[in-house]
Amino acid sequence: MEGHATAVDLRDVMIRFGEFTAVKSMDLTVGETEFVAVVGPTGCGKSTILNTVTGLLKPAAGDVRIFGKPLAGLNDQSGYMLQQEGLLPWKTAQDNVGLGLVFQGRSVEEARERARPWLAKVGLRGFEERYPHQLSGGQRKRVAMAQTLIMEPRIVLMDEPFSALDVHTRRLMHRILLDLWQADRRSLIFITHDLDEAITLADRVVVMSAGPASRMVGDVRITLPRPRDVSALQTTDEFVALYREIWSLLGAEVEKSYATQK
Repeated sequence: MEGHATAVDLRDVMIRFGEFTAVKSMDLTVGETEFVAVVGPTGCGKSTILNTVTGLLKPAAGDVRIFGKPLAGLNDQSGYMLQQEGLLPWKTAQDNVGLGLVFQGRSVEEARERARPWLAKVGLRGFEERYPHQLSGGQRKRVAMAQTLIMEPRIVLMDEPFSALDVHTRRLMHRILLDLWQADRRSLIFITHDLDEAITLADRVVVMSAGPASRMVGDVRITLPRPRDVSALQTTDEFVALYREIWSLLGAEVEKSYATQK
């Protein structure tokens, strides 16, 4: 990437499960401070790509480089926010946020001290002692986001983290995520089915083909200025033009995927 280092570099990566080829050939670079969204039909291997970046999956062919170095084993520079938040029901919001620090060997007291300001950053000041069952879906997502970001990963991976939320809560989460990312820019790869969401958040939107043997069919730079006003953005002419450009690629792949599932 021009102007800054490359955080993630996938070169001609193939991912297979036995005889099944999930991803045929993937070339993807993500800059050190870049926000990249990945969209594509169901089953095209979006989550598989994240699992490759984390080192959970080893590609059948191709190279995975993290900050210029070949990835061997797990990627300890990444933090992963899943679609289903991994909160422990018997721990408070504060203790859930600090869980990773405790796993690293920090004391419970230090983890709680560091978790408190993170809860404030995601709008949950005063909720420190609440348990997951006492929080709404959107509030649990905020705890999960703080749980990921408190570890200060250089690369943040998010796999459809807001897909289960209603539209109003999703927009709130977009605003919180963009504010946090803008304040301390880290490389971020964001998987989503929602093209509106991808354009709202990202610097680039990568489009995957229908699976199996998926590949990249588009890589569109999002020219919308930052910081972005989430509530007003989607009515602008520039947003609509970007949506049409990307949908011209994505819509065709969605149709292919639908046809193969009939």
